[in-house]
Amino acid sequence: MAALDWSQCSAVERVPGRVGGAWVFRGTRMPVAAVFENLEDGMSIDELVQLYDGLTREQVQSVLEFAARSLEVPALAG
Repeated sequence: MAALDWSQCSAVERVPGRVGGAWVFRGTRMPVAAVFENLEDGMSIDELVQLYDGLTREQVQSVLEFAARSLEVPALAG
């Protein structure tokens, strides 16, 4: 599976020299990958927002929706 093109998601940013150049939630130092790791470990979105200062529920939902849309397979013409 190809990597997601996070540059197309307005909820995240990549700033050279910040968090090793990883994609982070805009205005934070929280890597996007941390959301997926924590959700996989059973943490809820509300728990994530409480745990990470500056992170909003809307940012998390935006990233999850972006990832879901990116994984959709277009219908074949035919």
